[in-house]
Amino acid sequence: MTSCKLHDINPHTYPTDVLLRVGQHPAKEVADLTPCTWKEKFASTSLRPEIYGWCNDAVE
Repeated sequence: MTSCKLHDINPHTYPTDVLLRVGQHPAKEVADLTPCTWKEKFASTSLRPEIYGWCNDAVE
């Protein structure tokens, strides 16, 4: 979480995205999932669990 704060990354979005992405991401490119590189490559297209939409719909 400290790394997220240092790189101005939402400390909820980052681990959620990485946990969803890690199973399909090539092991040889694991460095892409470190906070600094993740921000450049994936922050704008972060993955969200299916339940995310359900929760947000219920709140609105």
